[in-house]
Amino acid sequence: MGQGTGMTDFDYDLFVIGGGSGGVRAARIASGYGARVALAEDYRVGGTCVIRGCVPKKLLVYASRFPDEFVDAGGFGWDVAPASFDWAKLIAAKDREIDRLEQAYATNLERAKVEIFRARAEIDGPNTIRLSDGRRVTAGKILIATGGRPFVPDFPGREHVVTSNEVFDLADLPNRVVVIGGGYIAVEFAGIFNGLGATTVQLYRGDQILRGFDREIAATLQADMIARGVDIRTCTDVASVEKTPDGLRLTTTAGDVIETDLVMAATGRVPNVAGLGLEALGVATMPNGAIVVDEHSRTCVPGVFAVGDVTDRVSLTPVAIREGHAFADTEFGGKDVVVDHALIPTAVFSTPELGTVGLTQEDACEQYPHVDVYRAKFRPMRNTLSGRDERVLMKILVDAETDKVLGVHLLGPDSGEFAQLVGIVIGMGGTKADFDRTMAVHPTATEELVTMRTPSEQLRRD
Repeated sequence: MGQGTGMTDFDYDLFVIGGGSGGVRAARIASGYGARVALAEDYRVGGTCVIRGCVPKKLLVYASRFPDEFVDAGGFGWDVAPASFDWAKLIAAKDREIDRLEQAYATNLERAKVEIFRARAEIDGPNTIRLSDGRRVTAGKILIATGGRPFVPDFPGREHVVTSNEVFDLADLPNRVVVIGGGYIAVEFAGIFNGLGATTVQLYRGDQILRGFDREIAATLQADMIARGVDIRTCTDVASVEKTPDGLRLTTTAGDVIETDLVMAATGRVPNVAGLGLEALGVATMPNGAIVVDEHSRTCVPGVFAVGDVTDRVSLTPVAIREGHAFADTEFGGKDVVVDHALIPTAVFSTPELGTVGLTQEDACEQYPHVDVYRAKFRPMRNTLSGRDERVLMKILVDAETDKVLGVHLLGPDSGEFAQLVGIVIGMGGTKADFDRTMAVHPTATEELVTMRTPSEQLRRD
């Protein structure tokens, strides 16, 4: 029997604020241990990822890649008639799928005997939650899982831009788009709009997109995106946006003027903590608002916990889910579970796609004196008949002293799928010898990961 069943002095053993991936997982697992659980969500159950993040974004990514399919088909003997695209039909199909997923999330909570409040919740004192409909409830433990929200820098005309919150509900596909930013979201949406036929400009204040990723992989992706038609302008930023009779006029910090129909700000996200009552309760936060927690997701206030993007540890959906599960296991399952935030596989659903796990070359060389770099760059078989010149890039970084694989970085079709599997190997402490003795699956692109025998570079420092 779970620890929560003995807390009879409160309405609930656990009250979760936020119905996203982390909060839903925590609520379901805690209830499974016998806790009396309630969850409040003031928008839609499913959170950013399901409603206006990862899931709808990837559906749009799929849509944006069909033009490649139509063009490549000719090299394989297919005569594909001129294709047409209907944005409204895509958005309607996306909406139906999101509605289905939201209902599935709500149904799973109900089956788990979690009470759902469709209201905004605020912590109104120790163990007390006040709902936007005026009700007050009490709980032995409170979990904050309110996620993040888009951040838009302060510049003249910022009220004219959209973010990832609004972009999925555009009535029409714009002909001209400017995407501001160089991270996951900016790169992915630049690829989406470009793939769907919009003239696309991407502005980034840094010298290269995807800061923090392996620089060679990021540079190669940047070159590939430019070759596909995305006008990527680095070392520049937006100075102002103004409305015109024909759309919008964006002026950059370099003095360039860009006439466009849509400006999307993909300039990062910040923890969604406004109006939660944290300051009055004494919950410690960082300068960006992130809630400070320990390895067990505890805040400095007894009985108050936080998981997911609101803590700004690693802002990824699977991490929030793992943190929520670990919280429930520890607090209601009698276990002691700590989430390991190292070696997290991840993907950028750009075109071409990027998958990565482990250290970048830059970090590997900083942490290890002897690093061997194995690199393969090749034209995948599909591109030989299609005539497409785009190439796959794969890198394996190895500690030359122990033969341990430190990182793997992939750029090419389905790289996100591959990164998931490679993450298992690296998480188990796999060595280059483990890769070498694995039989290749031929003909595949990933056979290159087990057939690279000679280092491309041997990086050494004293």
